Amino acid sequence: MLENPRSPRVRAVAKLAKKPARQESGLFLLEGPQAVAEALAFRPELLVELFATPTALERHPAVADAARDAGIDVEFVTEAVLESMADTVTPQGFVAVCRQFPTAVRDVFASGPRLIAILEEVRDPGNAGTIVRAADAAGADAVVFTGRAVDLYNPKVVRSTTGSIFHLPVAVDADLADVLGRAREAGLTVLAADVKGVDLLEVRQEGVLDGPTAWLFGNEAHGLADEQLELADRVVTVPIYGHAESMNLATAASVCLYESAFAHRSS
Repeated sequence: MLENPRSPRVRAVAKLAKKPARQESGLFLLEGPQAVAEALAFRPELLVELFATPTALERHPAVADAARDAGIDVEFVTEAVLESMADTVTPQGFVAVCRQFPTAVRDVFASGPRLIAILEEVRDPGNAGTIVRAADAAGADAVVFTGRAVDLYNPKVVRSTTGSIFHLPVAVDADLADVLGRAREAGLTVLAADVKGVDLLEVRQEGVLDGPTAWLFGNEAHGLADEQLELADRVVTVPIYGHAESMNLATAASVCLYESAFAHRSS
């Protein structure tokens, strides 16, 4: 059992909360029983190390069984060690070290996707992770991070995906113009979500959402620039029927992605 919170091994794991260590090592942190369970179920080959407190493993026997079935050893650690490793203040008994696994942009479009989400300079970790989760839930084929977006493997992004990071392809560090060009070559209609656009209901009634679609979402603070909006086939806004001043980016993205999902399944 690992008992020393200041040991070099524990410090090496804790450093993965910082981007330079992730870039240098090609690894990232995974925390909590649900995220670890998803990794074991969908991409067990990515797990490099798996740590848990004895109490946590007793509470989650399914995780222990999945690790054993995948041939992955669980190393016991004390609560103090786990707290030193984790990025969260109150970790839930599990920390894993995983290999990063970004998808190449060309591979995103090689399989003929019908629904993808493009995140242009989305900086907030919670928004980014929630959109990945929403895209997964809506049955999207991929997510692409373009421009100076938040690091996909930031611990807050990873936590916000709640395991969805292991369910669908995600490309990072892509160029927006290149991605949109590839999207059109693959037969997707590019819809930019922006307050300057036409009502989503109008677009739905026109049947625009029935075909393959690439949704483009911009930065939380300043949205999409005019020249970026011009790259889209249509600019669409999610209407606000109440008195809210605006809508959170991740919420608006979820609405857009699900509208496409509904249209695809009803048609």
